[in-house]
Amino acid sequence: MNIIIFGPPGAGKGTQSKFIEKKYNLLQLSTGELLRNEIKNKTQLGLEISSIINSGDLVSDEIVSKLIEKYISDQQNKQRLIFDGYPRNIDQAKNLDKLLKKYNQRIDIVLKLSVSLETIKKRITERKSQEQRTDDSDEIAIKRFKTYELSSEPVLDYYKQSNLLKVINGENTISEINVEISGLIDAIKG
Repeated sequence: MNIIIFGPPGAGKGTQSKFIEKKYNLLQLSTGELLRNEIKNKTQLGLEISSIINSGDLVSDEIVSKLIEKYISDQQNKQRLIFDGYPRNIDQAKNLDKLLKKYNQRIDIVLKLSVSLETIKKRITERKSQEQRTDDSDEIAIKRFKTYELSSEPVLDYYKQSNLLKVINGENTISEINVEISGLIDAIKG
């Protein structure tokens, strides 16, 4: 089963992805984490990514696609991926379809965590103090939220047309969201 999870930065995608990963024995592919690993390892690509992220912008589709294909092409990951934070735009969605088709895979469900900007700002502040993430600030959170809203709408419509999109109230507690997600995944698994 391949799953996409959507929501603005700070919506809880990572938390929910970790829950799904453990419960259903899947592999979480967080583009944010993949990008942070490149930064942490101080690769040339990591330095470029760091500059882009710290300015509040999103990295190019080409960079993200290369990172994603490494995991899709690995047979151990076949139909076992959670795409957390990807695709972010319609070109990435179409590219993901091509990559999955190339490796004989598909998306089974798309989950959207619906959360307000006020909740996001509160969560970002909490996360910053807990994880010491340099890419977390109110200004960057607001910019990312607005960028997410603009860029994700066509992507969500794309998956809605395929009847894959399920919207979840991201304002609920972590455990309430876990229960709702489990119900949706279990219904697909049959």
